[in-house]
Parts: sequence; structure tokens; C-alpha cells
Amino acid sequence: MKKLIALMLAGVMTAAMVTGCGSKKEETAAPAPAETEAPAEKEEAPAKTDSDLAYVKDKGVLVVGITDFAPMDYKDENGEWIGFDAEMARGFAENLGVKVEFVEIDWDNKILELDGKTIDCVWNGMTLTDEVKSAMETSNAYCNNAQVVIVKAEDADKYKDVESLKDLAFAVEAGSAGEAEVTALGLNCTPVKAQSDALMEVAAGTSDAAVIDSLMAAAMVGEGTGYADLTYTVGLNSEEYGVGFRKGSDLAAALNEYFVASYADGSMVTCAETYKVQAALIEQK
Repeated sequence: MKKLIALMLAGVMTAAMVTGCGSKKEETAAPAPAETEAPAEKEEAPAKTDSDLAYVKDKGVLVVGITDFAPMDYKDENGEWIGFDAEMARGFAENLGVKVEFVEIDWDNKILELDGKTIDCVWNGMTLTDEVKSAMETSNAYCNNAQVVIVKAEDADKYKDVESLKDLAFAVEAGSAGEAEVTALGLNCTPVKAQSDALMEVAAGTSDAAVIDSLMAAAMVGEGTGYADLTYTVGLNSEEYGVGFRKGSDLAAALNEYFVASYADGSMVTCAETYKVQAALIEQK
């Protein structure tokens, strides 16, 4: 009997131990914490290149911002853009192995157009002002220029110096070197969209005078032109033309190399002769 009781007690103790161990596990074994997922690695953006040259070659086209500005950029009878700048831009694009596309822009928005990548360069008889050189990466100068006053030919003798201009109402292209000169002189001016519009204002008598680039004046004003009754008188300054790219763009250096090569092989000079700007051409070296 004692033996039986002892065996029964042993069984009870064993069961209690087993139960106790099971309870302990239930109390202490908390659900395994969910594994904290490592932060998902962000997908790497496509490698960004700072090379405008690579960007243009990759898309296969050089987009050139221009305005209607003879003899630099203007349309022929077939609606094709021609002119000294247009032909040089075509040659540069061909040299890069890409096509060229011309986009007519609002001159006052040229920097916004560049930075927004709607165009790749501004190639339109652009004066290398301090403002332009601080906002853009510019090529070497390739043509000399000046801002000149345009008046009706019948009135030319009245306007021989800056002092004689003080009572005139001028039309000037917004954002142009001409506007800057007129403003600096404290003269009365109305901004218009393009230099060609400024000429129309004078021809129509809605403005007394205009200030435009001397190269444009030589091509569009005087005997044998569409504005035979207009002439240019006072020169307000001397300046140089260059091509503008986005700030830091490596296309500027590539264009400088192209300028040197095209000047050396004579193609740049021949183009200048075709569009009658050879006298203004700056030697490239």
C-alpha cells in the first residue's frame, strides 16, 4: 500500500512538474516580434549626367532658340530658317552628329527657356552683356556689333548725337542690348517683342525711332531693303556676339572648338560672306 501511495504521489508530482513547465512557457514565450523590415532601399535614379554635350547627343537634336533677325536668323521663301547664325548652327549640329531644330522664342524669356530645357542654346546675334555672361555659359565672341539709332531718312539730319535724341519716343526689343542702352541714357522707350517689330513701329510712325543691332540695320534698312525710307544714324556703343548655353554647359567649349576649326578651313568666312557679315567677323584661334 505504501508502495502504491508512493507511486501515486510520484505520478502527481510528475504531472505537476509537466504542467508547471507548460504554464511557464505560455507566460514567457511572447509572440516573436515581427521582424523589423529594413528600410526599403530607394531605387537609384538613372545616373544624372552634368554633360549637356552627352544630353544633346543622346536625344539626337540640338534645339536652337532664335528670333526673326536678318541677317543672322530669318526665313527664306520656303519657310526655312537661314542666315549666318542658322547656317553655323546647322554645321555645329552636324559636327556633333545630331539634327538641328530652330525654335522662335520670346527674347525676354531666353534664360527661362534655356534653364527649362525647352531649348539647348540661344544663337541669334546675342550681345555678350554682363547679365548674359553671368546667367549663361557663353561661347567665344564671333562677331562685332553696335547698337544704332533708326529714324526716318527724311529726319536723319536732325539726329547726329545722343543729345539730339532726348525728346524721341523709341521702340526697342524687350530684354535686348538696345533696350539696355536706351534705358541707361534715360530715353523714353516702349519694349516690343522683336527688333523687326521696332522697325515696323518707326515705319508706321507709332514710334519716332528704334535702336537695333548694326548688323540687322545693314541688312534691313536703307536703299534696296524693305525699309528704304529708314536709315541709321547715331551709334550708341560697341559690342560682341556670342552663343549662350545653360550655366556650366560643356557645349560652349565644344562650340569654341568648332568655331576655330570652321574659321581655319574657311567655311565660317564663306558663310559670313554669303550673309554679308564678313566685316564684323572676329578671327577664331
